[in-house]
Amino acid sequence: MLSVNAFSLSLDGKALIKDLSFEIASGQVLSIMGPSGIGKSSLLHFLSGSLSPNLITTGEAFLNNQALHTKSTQERKVGLLQQMPLLFPHMSIIENLLFAIPADIKKSARIDMAQDALEKLGIPDKANALPKELSGGQQARVALLRTLLSQPDYLLLDEPFSKLDPALRRDVRAFVLNEIRHANIPALLVTHDPEDAKAMEGDCLELGILISTLY
Repeated sequence: MLSVNAFSLSLDGKALIKDLSFEIASGQVLSIMGPSGIGKSSLLHFLSGSLSPNLITTGEAFLNNQALHTKSTQERKVGLLQQMPLLFPHMSIIENLLFAIPADIKKSARIDMAQDALEKLGIPDKANALPKELSGGQQARVALLRTLLSQPDYLLLDEPFSKLDPALRRDVRAFVLNEIRHANIPALLVTHDPEDAKAMEGDCLELGILISTLY
């Protein structure tokens, strides 16, 4: 369970978000919508521990009743998926996947995990390909599995579908939701697109107001 209590955000004395509270169960996705500049991405930075010092925040965040807001980014075990896949362009696909797997796992097990991920992606023949050789949808899927291979305790998604062609979004959204459920971790999505929120099949908040309990 990921929970945020009474989160408020301001910039230069202007309140952007006020008293936002929510809970996200493991395996579920909460979507947050709102106009640009309202502080959606800053909420993700608050949860990941990477918030700009120019922003003033109050509030608390907890994961399974353990405080997050008092921990450094390195201590939080958070996964972040952004608009661009951000794969390492000079690394092969399997190298990208291996990079994310914790180093304390045996090398043979790490290789098995990466190969299993390639099978799940349906691209076992692309193990030695560079990211630029994959389609946008394939890159998005690889980025998600790379993030999950790092074994995060919770996942933050910053408009990860916005750069995809409309024809790809449906499949990638379904893939993302399935993998979040399989990993059984809470996830928070920020988006401008109501279809993204509907596809996540969970609660959706707009500027702190519950607009739909279940799509």
